[in-house]
Amino acid sequence: MKHIAEVEKLESILQECRRLVVGYSGGVDSTLLSYLATKFLGQENVTAVIADSPSLARDELDDALDIAANLGFQVRVVVTDEFSDDNYLQNDSLRCYYCKSSLMDCLEPVANDLDAVVALGVNLSDVSDYRPGQRAAKERGARFPLLEAGITKDMVRKLANDFGVPNWDKPAAPCLSSRIPYGTPITIGLLGRVERAERYLRHRGLANVRVRDFGQIAMIEVGGDDSLGSAADQIVIATELRKIGYDFVSISLEPLKSGSLNRVIKAQE
Repeated sequence: MKHIAEVEKLESILQECRRLVVGYSGGVDSTLLSYLATKFLGQENVTAVIADSPSLARDELDDALDIAANLGFQVRVVVTDEFSDDNYLQNDSLRCYYCKSSLMDCLEPVANDLDAVVALGVNLSDVSDYRPGQRAAKERGARFPLLEAGITKDMVRKLANDFGVPNWDKPAAPCLSSRIPYGTPITIGLLGRVERAERYLRHRGLANVRVRDFGQIAMIEVGGDDSLGSAADQIVIATELRKIGYDFVSISLEPLKSGSLNRVIKAQE
């Protein structure tokens, strides 16, 4: 196994924490962190907590719970209330900050009850992107063990594969709100429309896909080896997405890039 030094450093960091409450999403980062923390600290000392809200697709929640059961770590579901926060709903450049603050509101009581440290699955590769949510979590005392151990995203996937974590190659799946351009208010209706559109595309066999919601327009981004198929296939897709609530359907000329809407923020900076 490669990256032994990083794993040993991670184990040392986790042992220092003694007990952990992991913000768990079902993505490969938080899954690997939950699994290794349980491996190194024992099941009784690690609780993975998944935040349930309208911004989490139902399929993602079900998959996350199945993975936790498969790997044998404890998981608890909490309901977050970011949708009661007007700051979050207005969807400005700090949306992720307000969202992570809401998550910390739920994780901190669990951690206090268990005398545990809150940990998130932030890795070294994440620091190069615009991630105000990380700042919110850090301000509240959360730790980022993967980052502290110098583990990059590529290392996360390699280690997850080595340790038999089943979602080691799962594409990133940010919250549904990330499909809404900054400045467009978040509504449950918009997120439901995005969720239905992406579920339909996944059922067509697309594993790495996003539907960016520009009001009347759905812009589809695909990555990896995924393809929307022939012109006839694309007409079928457009017809189905119009049934879901879009008037127009477009295909991005650029491949899927997680966080692509952040380029507006970077341009402003």
